Amino acid sequence: MQINILATSDTHGFLFPTNYVNLKDNKPFGLLRCASLFKEKRQQLDNLITIDDGDFLEGSPLAYFIAKVKKQNAPDQITNTFNMMNYDFGVLGNHEFNYGLDYLHNAIKNANRQILCANIVDKNDNHPLGNPYAIKNINGVKIGFLGLTTQGTTKWENPEHLKGLKFVSAAKAATKYIPEMSKKTDLNIIVYHGGIEKDEFGNPTEEINGENETYEILSKISGIDAIVTGHQHRKIAGHLFNVPIIQVGHRGEYVGHISLDIEQKNNKYYVKNSDAKIISTKDYPINKEIEKKLLPLQNQINHWLDEPMAKIEGNMEFDNSFEVRLKKNSFIQFIQEIQMKTMGVDISATALFNNEAHGFENPITMRNIITNYVYPNTLTVLKITGADLKAAIETSAKYFTSENENITINHDYIFPKAKHYNYDMYEGIEYIINVAKPVGQRVTKLMYHGQPVTDNQELKIALNIYRAVGGGNFTMFNASKIIKKDNRMMSQLIADYLRFHKNIKAHNNHNFKVIYKP
Repeated sequence: MQINILATSDTHGFLFPTNYVNLKDNKPFGLLRCASLFKEKRQQLDNLITIDDGDFLEGSPLAYFIAKVKKQNAPDQITNTFNMMNYDFGVLGNHEFNYGLDYLHNAIKNANRQILCANIVDKNDNHPLGNPYAIKNINGVKIGFLGLTTQGTTKWENPEHLKGLKFVSAAKAATKYIPEMSKKTDLNIIVYHGGIEKDEFGNPTEEINGENETYEILSKISGIDAIVTGHQHRKIAGHLFNVPIIQVGHRGEYVGHISLDIEQKNNKYYVKNSDAKIISTKDYPINKEIEKKLLPLQNQINHWLDEPMAKIEGNMEFDNSFEVRLKKNSFIQFIQEIQMKTMGVDISATALFNNEAHGFENPITMRNIITNYVYPNTLTVLKITGADLKAAIETSAKYFTSENENITINHDYIFPKAKHYNYDMYEGIEYIINVAKPVGQRVTKLMYHGQPVTDNQELKIALNIYRAVGGGNFTMFNASKIIKKDNRMMSQLIADYLRFHKNIKAHNNHNFKVIYKP
């Protein structure tokens, strides 16, 4: 007998095959493509279980429009799409909390799939967001499903959105529940919205900080027959510690498939063979039945995205992301100035988050804002020292390396996943990064108001919340240094600014240089 598992993860509200950069995209992703794949596989595979691994209700313009423009009390259109796909189980991702607990509770209440949530508890150690695990009987085989969420959620999320909740280590929760489940089950499968922190040889591929715990779980806990992972947006299919493992990227670009060949011996079922693969959705059409129900919403979104907000004197567009990271441009200058004006400081840092960004067109529309600033970050002000600032720029400088005296991107920022968001550019200071110098010694000039920055100098800097709490291995920053917050998401903050500044002048003060000089 064969047990089959299909899984999606990190769909982030991308139902249609578009990233909303252009009006008529037809990208190789989207939950509606996954729906067609699911429909086909239901006809081909026996004993099928379908799972979503989390991060489903935030991340796209569609998700933002539902929550913040229409101000719905639940993401009904997203939930209904999942319901029409007939999932069995789901877990929560860290981004499920971005729009608050009431919104999340309503999403869970309306979902047909069973939400599993073992490591998020209240003050009494109860499970307010879902049972820790569920057991499904398939032709006499009792299969346990354990749901886990990355504990890194607590580092980035607005504390108000996590009020009354405690996140336990995923490894600790699995250590507790897998033995308990094994007394009642034949097989156990973990569904974990978290990633893999080490490669098969035990070498770290991520910060070892509890955000991703898959390697620890599989290396220390027996009785696990398969694991579905997510969060990192990596594309993984294989085995780790002889356990089949998948991770399917994001936005519905892949569906994971784990097959377990089951045999019975001495009245006990066990896995004789297993396979793990990921299936590209690019060649699957969108599900027309679901599309028909969503088209009125999609039309509303496109109308909202294309309403003019402000005019630009000059140019804020670009087509080479790497050149922007080397030399800045007027778009980055503008974002820095908004951050500084909003937070009342004169030093700021921001990143060009991915290579789909292309700057602001003229006139600026909401489509420009949301496709360039893709994360639900809020702004903070940190009080730091000159030593902190220099250490932060040195950390950013790790983004670069050199080949034949040409500046290129450090492989660690591309593999095992793209991490362009961990390279920050700084404003309000003048600095030079020399990539020819050793890592940690690359900042060869650092000036503030025309004077060299000293180690003990007190400074205030505007940063997004992810960076402010040390995200991206910026260990010089932490929550204890936060002195001010703005709870608006950056996309909303930018839109609010443009409502009062209808004419924007593009400029670039070229305050930093990235050079190669032996």
